[in-house]
Amino acid sequence: MKPATAAKKLGIFLPATPVEFQEGEVTRGQFAELQSTPPEWLIELRKNGPHPRHEVARKLGISTSGLARAGAPDTMTSGEIKSLLEQKPEWLVVERATHAAVQDDNARIKADRAAKAAQSKGDIGR
Repeated sequence: MKPATAAKKLGIFLPATPVEFQEGEVTRGQFAELQSTPPEWLIELRKNGPHPRHEVARKLGISTSGLARAGAPDTMTSGEIKSLLEQKPEWLVVERATHAAVQDDNARIKADRAAKAAQSKGDIGR
């Protein structure tokens, strides 16, 4: 697979990886090896960053859209994320509430669909 794909699956920021990783192809075997026994550079990247946009958003408990709306940088270190979580700026509080509401809505919709599917299965059997 391409290095960008492997980096995304590993949850790391590609430009922060070693040049050998960025320029080479990653086989399934190599990818499995990176997951099971990560090298020191991968452990360090996962621990301290810089983290890519989707990881920053996940760690902050917001969506990537919320990150963009706030004008926050796409990449942050673990220290920067921790600082934001401690400071709790207004935009972060608002975006976390919005994200939680959307997740609640999605869970409700999923439950409604499952109930309707179960009901229609019961109707078919009659």
